[in-house]
Amino acid sequence: MATIVDVNGNPIQQAVLREQQTAELTYLHREYANHPARGMTPYKLARLLEEAERGRLQAQTDLFLDMEERDAHIYSEMSKRKRAVLNIEWTVEPPKNPSAREKRDAAMVQELVSDIPGKEDMILDMLDGIGHGFSMLEIEWQQLGASWLPKTLHHRPQSWFQISQNDQNVIRLRDNSPDGATLLPFGWIQHVHKAKSGYVSRSGLHRVLAWPYLFKHYAVRDLAELLEIYGMPLRLGKYPSGAGDAEKSALLRAVTQLGHSAAGIIPEGMSIEFENASNGTEVPFSVMFDMMERAQSKAILGGTLTSQADGKTSTNALGEVHNEVRHDIQASDCRQLAPTLSRDIVYPLLVLNGGQADNPRRRPRVVFHVSEPEDMGALATNVQTLVNIGLPVGQDWAYEKFNIPKPKDGEATLQPQRQSAAPTPAPDGSETPPTDPSVAANRSRLHAALAILRGTDSPQPFQDQVQMDKAVDQLGQDGTLQRQAVELLSDVLKRLQEAPSADAALGLLAELFPDMDDSALQESLANMLFAADLVGRLTADDSDQA
Repeated sequence: MATIVDVNGNPIQQAVLREQQTAELTYLHREYANHPARGMTPYKLARLLEEAERGRLQAQTDLFLDMEERDAHIYSEMSKRKRAVLNIEWTVEPPKNPSAREKRDAAMVQELVSDIPGKEDMILDMLDGIGHGFSMLEIEWQQLGASWLPKTLHHRPQSWFQISQNDQNVIRLRDNSPDGATLLPFGWIQHVHKAKSGYVSRSGLHRVLAWPYLFKHYAVRDLAELLEIYGMPLRLGKYPSGAGDAEKSALLRAVTQLGHSAAGIIPEGMSIEFENASNGTEVPFSVMFDMMERAQSKAILGGTLTSQADGKTSTNALGEVHNEVRHDIQASDCRQLAPTLSRDIVYPLLVLNGGQADNPRRRPRVVFHVSEPEDMGALATNVQTLVNIGLPVGQDWAYEKFNIPKPKDGEATLQPQRQSAAPTPAPDGSETPPTDPSVAANRSRLHAALAILRGTDSPQPFQDQVQMDKAVDQLGQDGTLQRQAVELLSDVLKRLQEAPSADAALGLLAELFPDMDDSALQESLANMLFAADLVGRLTADDSDQA
């Protein structure tokens, strides 16, 4: 056991397998959060963030915890981002072109990983680093027979740690020493998550969210004061000259009681009047509140339309665009998790259980199976088209792409629909009319094109092209194409003129496109392209014969 080293070649201490590093630091377990969000001001926030840049993270991490607890919008958006990763399957894969030994090692580690209790909670706790910049899980090991396996993964608060004085990217455990204690190998899952570039203390997403959080809660507080002042009429008590303190106190109690129970008594000779407060409006506070929430959504999920619907700019098309951005963020989160899991979970399981880890390039690694969202119907159509024109497409790729398992030997399989039989010739040599409408339309189009092309007996070269030019000119003169284009676009142009913004116009185009009936225009253009293609083929044949 003494010869086992970590990924950096440092020998591991056997004590870390028997006892957690924080077991002796009992004062950390007795610490409570200071809740710096109380009475937060712009000056206090700036000082707090600067202190974190100097390596003292406790106040910053406590603030980040307060933000998620006090701001339901931040909690909701962060929860969406974290839980989106939980749905992604991840496996332990061998290196490229693996040997039999490397395959066995990867399979062994995969089996051990599947036995780790609370794998989903492990991923969720690691993703806490999105907001804080890093997340620390302390590993409690156990030996089951001949196998070493994590028994429990303890999420430790970020306030237990500090930044090294010599390297701002090195995280150390607070042990009351100036530079902190080095984290023991095999004792921790140390996930550093870069929501943005910078040192660890500045890479957390919550630093970006701190200012919108502060401004939004100023707006909430001001709105509460507005409601308190303008939400009910002013109650004004009047007492006669010469009234004593007891009478004044009785009048004040009566006025106060009216605000809660709508009942009270006053001495004779006194009066209470209700004065309407000057009109106030909540609009400025609501605008600030909504603007800050949109800024938070953009920072966390990359957009706003996957999190809220205001009935103005929210369209299904723009929502899909924003959802694609959200998918990119999900893939980025997975890519950052993979090396951490490979280093702090896969490697320790490999070497502690007798695997081969001499060559860093040949070690098993974690792979998240993140796939781009695709239109399977369109993909199937494209594959069919490519196969029909003779492009070889591998079956293994198709099975994997469509997520369809290969049929087992002897297993019943689906069969393609039978094609209609070819038309039988009539006794006079002509063909019977096809029953398929699309076939009939294509055939009539072919005969029409042949009639046009063979209608000229001029021996001049390229006469067929001249005939095609005349046909195009004829379409332009009678306004066929123009009429079809106007019918297609008139309603679209009218709706676009009413769009309030460029984003709304793009969303409107995406919504209107599926319902646009361009069949007439398509048919005209298809006829022209078909005839032009046929002209080229006939002209080429004539040239070859000449």
